Amino acid sequence: MKKYMLTETVKEFFGVKLYQIKALRDIEELDVEEGELGGWVESDRNLDQEGDAWVSGDAQVSGDARVSGDARVSGDARVSGDARVFGDARVFGNAWVSGDAQVSGNARVFGDAQVSGNAWVSGDAQVSGNARVFGDAQIQSRKNIFWASYVGSESGTLTAYTIKTGEIEVTRGCFRGTLGEFETAVLDRHNGSRHSAEYLVLVEYIKLRFREVTVSVEEDTEATTQ
Repeated sequence: MKKYMLTETVKEFFGVKLYQIKALRDIEELDVEEGELGGWVESDRNLDQEGDAWVSGDAQVSGDARVSGDARVSGDARVSGDARVFGDARVFGNAWVSGDAQVSGNARVFGDAQVSGNAWVSGDAQVSGNARVFGDAQIQSRKNIFWASYVGSESGTLTAYTIKTGEIEVTRGCFRGTLGEFETAVLDRHNGSRHSAEYLVLVEYIKLRFREVTVSVEEDTEATTQ
């Protein structure tokens, strides 16, 4: 028996037509009752009919993105592109998962966090606040990521995380590169300033914090089970 249907209640978000979903059966794990309205999807390919995966609130899933397993997408969260959210993962708040990103296991992405590119967030990892995770990030636990907000001349957020090669990548504003490249950029652009001192303290802290952190190769388990 199908878990949900697309209703005739629609809305457009940047030119994409989204349909509100309605439960066709009880989902006991979520206290969702038959007939209860959920969140928004572009098509029925966005939310698996099997398992207890669900989209609720004003959350929306679009493009070729897919939510499956026992995953939840709620609040004002967005999942788009070719992103995958599966396992027992949770995406909520104002978080945005896009591109080819994957969120799985018991991972949590919330707040105003963004996960995109080919990033993988898994295990018991948490990405929250204003953290920005891109590219080939591989975050398998809370030890694989660090962020600090209200830093630099623009009072922005600096995010450091492990990538699939084992290196540490840093994002800050329009900058994205390795920790070494970030340190060089700071010395080139801000040398001698208060912001330089602030950044260099963070660089040394990141080196210390990630000193014994490793990453292991993960398979796309969601893709192999579909």
